[in-house]
Amino acid sequence: MNSGIKEKILFRKLEKKDKDAFVKAYDYYFDDIYRFVYFKVGKKETAEDLTSSVFLKTWDFILNNSISDYKTLRALFYKIARNTIIDYYRKKSTQMEESIDTYNFDIKDEGQDLETKIDLKMDYTQVIEKIGELKDEYREILILRFVNELSVSEIADILEKETGNVRVTIHRALNALKDLMK
Repeated sequence: MNSGIKEKILFRKLEKKDKDAFVKAYDYYFDDIYRFVYFKVGKKETAEDLTSSVFLKTWDFILNNSISDYKTLRALFYKIARNTIIDYYRKKSTQMEESIDTYNFDIKDEGQDLETKIDLKMDYTQVIEKIGELKDEYREILILRFVNELSVSEIADILEKETGNVRVTIHRALNALKDLMK
């Protein structure tokens, strides 16, 4: 089944507060939300805790509010994830620990030789390191767009910005990352 159709069906069921639909949504979105949170906090245990909190908050939101204001279910999950991360940092009151050692990338492609794998690992490491040097707004928008593969309109919903503004910010963030990579 097409993922867009699947999401629309889940969305409609969740508008009716269907618990089974939420379980399916959890299974469907867990990996994406976890990856987004992990890239923002950089620690496995913290990301797991915050991701659990995101799903609890989302279910609570669905039970107590109308979700019809959101264009997609995906946008709702990311909006709540983003707010959960903001709350986490407000409570923590310290800067995010940026250490390349906290990221763990497994590059799996049996068709590649060891040299190619090492080159890819070095490229990933360099990109992650440089993304950490970007300002928060640029880092967040690049993670949403290229790691979590959200559309520009979904990002606009999450960030509560116009799509044109999001496109410009993505362009600026990419240019800033290119400058850092030189």
